[in-house]
Amino acid sequence: QVQLLESGGGLVQAGGSLRLSCAASGRTFSRYSMAWFRQAPGKEREFIVVDSWSRRRTVYADSVKGRFTISRDNAKNTVYLQLNSLRPEDTAVYYCAADGDYTGSSERGYDYWGQGTQVTVSS
Repeated sequence: QVQLLESGGGLVQAGGSLRLSCAASGRTFSRYSMAWFRQAPGKEREFIVVDSWSRRRTVYADSVKGRFTISRDNAKNTVYLQLNSLRPEDTAVYYCAADGDYTGSSERGYDYWGQGTQVTVSS
């Protein structure tokens, strides 16, 4: 069982930056793929990025490539999402997700989810 807790959201002006954190419980954090999704009002949840420990690769959605960066600190059981050059369309609730096997972009593939953190980008 893995529990995830996001933090770091807030209100920022367009062009600004934020760093989101996702703290995970459990002793095998390093063996989980960690992903970030987001959901804007009235829209479906959208894949942003996955950091796959098993394939040792990171995959970003085209919408955030070059602006967002995922990183993880296995010693702290924490994954981060650095958000740069933010745009109003990045406004959403951001969720982290984890899974021991799945490494793709479908939300259905992830067993564990955090409660989300709100990011609001003003124009």
